[in-house]
Amino acid sequence: MINKIIASMLPYFPKKFIWIFSKSYISGETIDDAMRVSEELNSQRIMVTIDVLGEFIKNLDEAQRNRDEYINLLEVIHRNGIDGNVSLKPTSFGLLIDSEICYRNIYEVVAKASSLNNFIRIDMEDSPCTDMEIDLFRRLKAAFPDNVGLVLQAYLHRTKKDIENLLELNNEKTSLNIRLCKGIYNESPSIAFKKYEEINDHYLEDLDILLKNKVYVGIATHDKPLIDGACNLLRKYNVPHNMYEFQMLYGVTPKLRESIVKAGHTMRVYVPFGKDWFGYSTRRLKENPRMASHIIKAIFIKG
Repeated sequence: MINKIIASMLPYFPKKFIWIFSKSYISGETIDDAMRVSEELNSQRIMVTIDVLGEFIKNLDEAQRNRDEYINLLEVIHRNGIDGNVSLKPTSFGLLIDSEICYRNIYEVVAKASSLNNFIRIDMEDSPCTDMEIDLFRRLKAAFPDNVGLVLQAYLHRTKKDIENLLELNNEKTSLNIRLCKGIYNESPSIAFKKYEEINDHYLEDLDILLKNKVYVGIATHDKPLIDGACNLLRKYNVPHNMYEFQMLYGVTPKLRESIVKAGHTMRVYVPFGKDWFGYSTRRLKENPRMASHIIKAIFIKG
């Protein structure tokens, strides 16, 4: 209850106050900020995936601007020699306004990535978007087999079945690339697991299926028990280093991240930037009020 109260109040605080905690998790407002952070992470043998903040747009003019910004981002990544790819949210491209226009916008972005030998990750959003985003991924993968991947969320009841349905795309001609995360949106207990242990159990069950079927997996978590469980599965199936990577958010659990890199695993960090950092931060609070207590600690306790 206290977290919910804090989360509901923080969006009304001055932006400068919210930036005190946001700056630890967002690279900045500009593409130069994203490049600076990406170069720093690359120097630590860490790859990146860069995200332009801004989702759930209200008109298609915004969708076109986002398309153009992502195309420019891919060019800047290439020009700067960044070891990294790009993540995008379909609602930023008009998914909930016109799904066909959304597809055409993202098609152009993936086409640009393909021309630069780069890769686009389709982020998964809240449950009303799940079917549309899986369908979108399937269409894009048919056109660009090697340049597009998908995110799946382990806390949804449906995810195991979604994985099983997608395995048909992992064959001799093409391969799947899946980022598996827990999920952050505040979904109903009727469609999502809510308890910590329950979510972790299903995360490892989903990961087991993916690794057993030789799917390339982005193991996206900051949870030490899940990382330990993932390492056990990697040993169980003798997964080569070029068939998986660990993924973390910028600014989150840096010491744990460092230990994973030192152990010889591939690491990729999610680097968000953009002028919509305030909206992104406050939306995340509404979606997951439990973050509020961590934010208060971040404001008053260094690290």
